[in-house]
Amino acid sequence: MGHVKICIVLVLCSVGVGYSVTDPNDLKILNDFRNGLDNPELLKWPVNGDDPCGPPPWPHVFCSGNRVTQIQVQNLGLKGPLPQNFNQLTKLYNLGLQRNKFNGNLPTFSGLSELEFAYLDFNEFDTIPSDFFDGLRSIRVLALDYNPFNKTTGWSIPISLANSVQLTNLSLINCNLVGPVPDFLGTLPSLAALKLSYNRLSGEIPASFGQSLMQILWLNDQDDGGMTGPIDVVSKMVSLNQLWLHGNQFTGTIPEDIGSLSSLKDLNLNRNQLAGLIPESLANMELDNLVLNNNLLMGPIPKFKAGNVTYDSNLFCQSRPGIECAPNVNALLDFLGGVNYPVNLVSQWAGNDPCQGPWLGLSCNPNSKVSIINLPRHNLTGTLSPSIVNLDSLLEIRLGGNSINGTIPRNLTELTSLRLLDVSDNNFEPPLPEFHDGVKLLIGGNPLLAGGNNHSQAPTSPVSSPPSASPESPSHNTSSGSGQSPSPVKSPASPITHHRSNPSSSSIQVQSQPKSSKRLKVLLVAGIAVVVFAILVVILLSIYYCKKRKHTLEANSSIVVHPRDPSDPGNMVKIAVSNNTTGSSSAQTATSSGSNNSGATENSHVIESGNLVISVQILRKVTNNFAEENELGHGGFGTVYRGELEDGTKIAVKRMEAGMMTNKALDEFQAEIAVLSKVRHRHLVSLLGYSIEGNERLLVYEYMPHGALSRHLFHWKSLQLKPLSWTRRLSIALDVARGIEYLHCLARQSFIHRDLKSSNILLDDEFRAKVSDFGLVKLAPDGEKSVVTRLAGTFGYLAPEYAVMGKITTKVDVFSYGVVLMELMTGLTALDEERSEESRYLAEWFWRIKSSKEKLKAAIDPALEANEETFESISIIAELAGHCTAREPYHRPDMGHVVNVLAPLVEKWKPISDESECYSGIDYSLPLPQMLKVWQEAESKEISYNTSLEDSKGSIPARPTGFAESFTSNDGR
Repeated sequence: MGHVKICIVLVLCSVGVGYSVTDPNDLKILNDFRNGLDNPELLKWPVNGDDPCGPPPWPHVFCSGNRVTQIQVQNLGLKGPLPQNFNQLTKLYNLGLQRNKFNGNLPTFSGLSELEFAYLDFNEFDTIPSDFFDGLRSIRVLALDYNPFNKTTGWSIPISLANSVQLTNLSLINCNLVGPVPDFLGTLPSLAALKLSYNRLSGEIPASFGQSLMQILWLNDQDDGGMTGPIDVVSKMVSLNQLWLHGNQFTGTIPEDIGSLSSLKDLNLNRNQLAGLIPESLANMELDNLVLNNNLLMGPIPKFKAGNVTYDSNLFCQSRPGIECAPNVNALLDFLGGVNYPVNLVSQWAGNDPCQGPWLGLSCNPNSKVSIINLPRHNLTGTLSPSIVNLDSLLEIRLGGNSINGTIPRNLTELTSLRLLDVSDNNFEPPLPEFHDGVKLLIGGNPLLAGGNNHSQAPTSPVSSPPSASPESPSHNTSSGSGQSPSPVKSPASPITHHRSNPSSSSIQVQSQPKSSKRLKVLLVAGIAVVVFAILVVILLSIYYCKKRKHTLEANSSIVVHPRDPSDPGNMVKIAVSNNTTGSSSAQTATSSGSNNSGATENSHVIESGNLVISVQILRKVTNNFAEENELGHGGFGTVYRGELEDGTKIAVKRMEAGMMTNKALDEFQAEIAVLSKVRHRHLVSLLGYSIEGNERLLVYEYMPHGALSRHLFHWKSLQLKPLSWTRRLSIALDVARGIEYLHCLARQSFIHRDLKSSNILLDDEFRAKVSDFGLVKLAPDGEKSVVTRLAGTFGYLAPEYAVMGKITTKVDVFSYGVVLMELMTGLTALDEERSEESRYLAEWFWRIKSSKEKLKAAIDPALEANEETFESISIIAELAGHCTAREPYHRPDMGHVVNVLAPLVEKWKPISDESECYSGIDYSLPLPQMLKVWQEAESKEISYNTSLEDSKGSIPARPTGFAESFTSNDGR
């Protein structure tokens, strides 16, 4: 009997074990997942394990019974694709893949009906399938942020997501969304947070959003123009807590009833085209944060109740809150409001005095009062405001050829100086007011006014007869109390003129055009024929010239190898000439000056400062047809290749990839050429030439053999490089400071780099640094003023005023430079999502630890092996980095100060006590010419010179064009 019991227990145990084994298909998918990774060891899954659900369970895998329900591998640094059968994990309800390096095609999630949480953000997936969202009936949180899906074409949210009625949080930031925001998102009953920032969305905010209970809505910073239209619908989204609409092209006014959003705490409308007055209801909202910068807002600045509010770069009439506009400005703003604040007018009407503008379409009399409103054919819509009666000096109002509707305000009859009111070709309605004697009224082209509806006018007003009858004919006058007057007959080209001869009578006259004689018609036709013939001749000659020019250009192409000094007409320029038919290249030396080019460069396109258009054939040859082994690196622009000319000169060729050719990328391509054609400095990478042929866009630079600074700071171990010493890092910091100082202060124009970072700092064969990548450069404003621009650059290096408000001065480069200093000291990147929350942003963390000697020592890059002497200079640099990254721009130093701090640390000069060792045998009492002759003779015995003292300009920096005679080489640093 006991044996029977033991057998039964063993059977039951075996059955239990059998049921605990993981579903075979789930096991296969997990193994496919592991096998596809480049670094599967990070999972720490058993190599021969066959039971992920355990016991013991595999790390990061959670099960219910024998089915996998969760995979949590966030922040592990995993790299590789996901298996395309991933959607067969049908019991999966929570998936955490965020902040890894998953790549390739994102598999479809179609059929994962039990999936509730899916975090796939901050990865590198290339594409997203069209059926990805099919059947996600239970999904509650879905995050796909920061994945380069369909980079070239973009993608749209499919209608299938409308079935996910449990969805509460949808986050699709920076993942190449294009097109309009789907209307169905506003109908999802549970949706509380919608984050669609940094995409390429367009169109208006859907009207359905007015019924939504969303609490968070992010539509900010859309590329390629951004979203448009009014924002009126948001005032109906009563549950909103955070609304970010900045960085778009929204127009119209801020809704008057926006104050009804009682839960709203954070509102950002920065960088749009919102116009009109700030509603009183908005000023009274107790928001935590309100950003209104960089719009077209007008009128007075109210006194806000928001805790933190900014409103710079608008068109307010006053500069301080609580001060009212001048009465005539108020009247004109009411007029603008009536015609719906057209952008073409709003942008031209700023300040508190329309007579000091000039304000577009307005004229003033000698007493500085508005006397004429002259805005015909300005696409005005809306209605005519009665407030213009407050402009009591008006002589003329010219509004013909617009689309204004409603009635002509009756109070305009009170303008005693008015002599002309032209409202022809609009959509005005009766009644027509009674104007005083002498007012010329043009009303033709208003269908309701000119179509027989003038009977609503006072009955004493006579109406003209048809053109065939005399306007003075008494048979067409009506007495008081008579019936309707006959309809006037009007030619489409003839405006009807309403002119009063006395206060009790008026007439509407039809202006007829004079008939042209036959002779005039013949002359006109003949003249037109002559003009047409002349145009045809010009077109034919142009075609012939263009073909001839194209043939000539294709015969020869040239490339500058060594940049020339524009201020030195005698500078020798080495060029390589390529013949398109043979593809061969040969090196020549030519003297280049102004328009006097040698034959070698005769057929090249020369742009400002001498950069040349380069044949693609040459660049293909010197890079071995852009071979993979010549790749130096990849960037947002494209790929950089190494090339070598026949004479051994090495070059770097940056090639824009076809998929990168967006308007933004092409703008950066042009900007790089424009800027580097104007600046030359030993610490700025030189542009040697460029190529634009067909779909090819290429830039050619001097070759920097040691590559980017970032390689030597962050990747030196994996690349098997030697770490940079502290002395070398100081030298690099000084080189960069001098290059940026030149851009800010010493070039002919002042520039702001906007994307200074360690990967844009290149090192030559002696580890001297040069700043590169000038695609985002902007001209700097004068003085302390800032300029507003679209956000660009790299997170982690962005100054706070730029990241939040889009305002730039040269001080945004100073901030970025301070972050680079921190990287040089710590060996840490500016931003690392894998670091802890408190140290994720290097600048923020460094500010907290820089004042503590112990913490600062602990933060120093271990590769430096810093001693006490080294730490002394590191402390100086830490203090400088803190100043450079101060929160307020005016607390940051300029780059001249930075150079002055760094130079003594790098260039420590000491006098030599025994001067005879250096200048033995020279009698210093001799006159200077004789002393130089003796010195030259002494030196020539040991060294053979190729140049004489009379030709030493190669070693002396030339004065940049446009600088004063007092500017010396010392100033150029």
